[in-house]
Amino acid sequence: MRDPILTPDNLQLSEANTGQTEAGITERFAINCTHDLFPSTSPIQLTEAASDLLAHAIAPNTERAYHSDLRHFRDWGGVLPATPATICAHIGDQAGRLAVATILRRIATLSGVHSASGLSNPCETEIVKAALRGLKRKHGTAQKQARPLLRDELLLVLDRMGDSLRDRRDRTLLLLGFAGGFRRSELVALERGDLEITRQGLIATIRRSKTDQDGAGRRIGIPRGRTRHCPVVAVEAWLTVSGIYAGPLFRPITRHGHVVPEALTGDAVSALLRERLDAAGIDPKGYSGHSLRAGFATSAVQAGVSTLQIRAQTGHSSDAVLARYVRQGELFTGNAAGALL
Repeated sequence: MRDPILTPDNLQLSEANTGQTEAGITERFAINCTHDLFPSTSPIQLTEAASDLLAHAIAPNTERAYHSDLRHFRDWGGVLPATPATICAHIGDQAGRLAVATILRRIATLSGVHSASGLSNPCETEIVKAALRGLKRKHGTAQKQARPLLRDELLLVLDRMGDSLRDRRDRTLLLLGFAGGFRRSELVALERGDLEITRQGLIATIRRSKTDQDGAGRRIGIPRGRTRHCPVVAVEAWLTVSGIYAGPLFRPITRHGHVVPEALTGDAVSALLRERLDAAGIDPKGYSGHSLRAGFATSAVQAGVSTLQIRAQTGHSSDAVLARYVRQGELFTGNAAGALL
């Protein structure tokens, strides 16, 4: 029979021994505040300017992920502060149902909550570390990867497009996303002011990205193409027909053909890519907004481009991070079986 202390319905009994209530930790940690990753009450009295800096210490996407993880833990029946037994029970209940990467992220969030609140951190105990090792060994850590949209497949998709307003937007999005090796989030965050069009090509400024949460920014160049599918020409055409002179570069279009002021979402990018693949006779299963970035890196490897040049475009921090695309692109290059059969 399962130990009742590890059951979601009885977690409060487990936590009661810590001497701190859910209300107390909520007050200390300010879970419901807009910027909630630092204690709301502290012996240190901060100035307004210092408080403002703390409010900007966490990227918005990261903050939303933390909120989601904490809400999931509370909905499961967990309370704060948690014990090692509770954390182990939480891991066990999720194992096999959720991706290992998702579970690891949620435990990392809970660890950060306790540390930021000055509490004893149950996630740092040996029993929780052992549970996480068991999770990885039993369920594996390989993440599901988006299928890369390779160059030839991209050209096939583009050849099936017409010249409507939506066609021009989607053509520009796919070409620019591929040629720039953009992350989905970077692509939808692009604004007209981030683009500089020159005789040689286009210079795009990425103001913030997954690996640049501090907003240092970086610039990438996209040369004018040698084929009929030139990303720079596509951008110029899209700006002309859409009338966009400021604000988001890629926006929804109403059924009446009106371009709305807001930016496209990342999910919309994935949806329109799958729709375009289906229209081109390509099975869209496994493709997502990340397929453009993955396809660029893989296609570049197949074309013999150096990893240094690829990283200059994609912003990957190291060859190790880029390695999975290199492996994908070289599956048939110098393959031993090719010399035998």
